[in-house]
Amino acid sequence: MTAEKDIVLIYLEEKPLVFARIEDIAADHKPGWYHVRLLLLQIPVQTVTWILRDVYIDGEPFTMDGKKLYFEKIESPAEEPDDEEDEKKSTVTPQRQPEGKVISLADLKKKR
Repeated sequence: MTAEKDIVLIYLEEKPLVFARIEDIAADHKPGWYHVRLLLLQIPVQTVTWILRDVYIDGEPFTMDGKKLYFEKIESPAEEPDDEEDEKKSTVTPQRQPEGKVISLADLKKKR
């Protein structure tokens, strides 16, 4: 189910058009319809409010001005652990840094 703060990809005539974040979903006076405020992630960024049915918010195709549109909810890809990096981390032992020479500023001032 698509909800507020979700990222969706909006398709126009089967082609990806723009990414958007759903900012707000508020009930309309007609049952089953909602005011959906979208933040269009494009340049320039802008917000639009569309009145949609709940099934349209969840990805069912709908038409605007005779053109077919639909939402596809975007899920963040899961990060898979990199086995090679894990092996490197486990086999590498931290080396001690050679201790540096401490220079006293007080001693430098005395020499002048």
